[in-house]
Order: sequence, then C-alpha cells, then structure tokens
Amino acid sequence: QVQLVESGGGLVQPGGSLRLSCAASGFTASSYAMKWYRQAPGKQRELVADMASAAGSPNYADFVKGRFTISRDNAKNMMWLQMNSLKPEDTAVYFCNAKRYAGGGRWTDYWGLGTQVTVSS
Repeated sequence: QVQLVESGGGLVQPGGSLRLSCAASGFTASSYAMKWYRQAPGKQRELVADMASAAGSPNYADFVKGRFTISRDNAKNMMWLQMNSLKPEDTAVYFCNAKRYAGGGRWTDYWGLGTQVTVSS
C-alpha cells in the first residue's frame, strides 16, 4: 500500500522554526521527485520546494528561499522540510508529494494527507 505520511506540523510563533517530515512507504521513493506543497485557506495549493530523484539541487519558491531547506534520505524513504524564520503567511496545510514520469504521457503522483502549520503569536 502506497503511503506518504507527513508529521511535524503545529503552532509556532513568528520567527520560530519547525521541521516537517514525510515518510514514504509502499514504493521506492528514490526513483521519484519529492516535493513539498502547501495550501492556505481560500488559496490554491502551491509548490514550496522540491528535489529530483537523483542527487540534484533543490528548488525553492521565492517566498521561502533562504528560510526553508528541503532534504531527503533515499535509503530511509524519508524527506524533510526545515522551516526557519516562519511568518504568519506561512500558515497552511503542508503536503508531501512524490512524482515521476510513467511513460506514455502519464505521471505517477502520490500525495500525503498533509500537516497543519500555524504561525501566530
């Protein structure tokens, strides 16, 4: 059974830090690009950061550059998002995503259920 399970969310004050984790099971995450998305109330889901299946460079949305760090351990089927200098506008549900091209114009796309991050004083 394919699963992506996020954890580590919570309530934090502005300027604080959180570390989100994503545990993958039921598939070999090393062959997938791994991504973090977020969705704030009333807004569309947006890409926060991603890292290709190979040992490539991470990519970040402009609004988190310099504050968030994505990392992954393929041997453990794990991914993390270290979030520093959090702002109230970072409040959202954060989702873990695994994606790879399946051929024939199709993509394999897995999602977790998300973890709530609330930044508030």
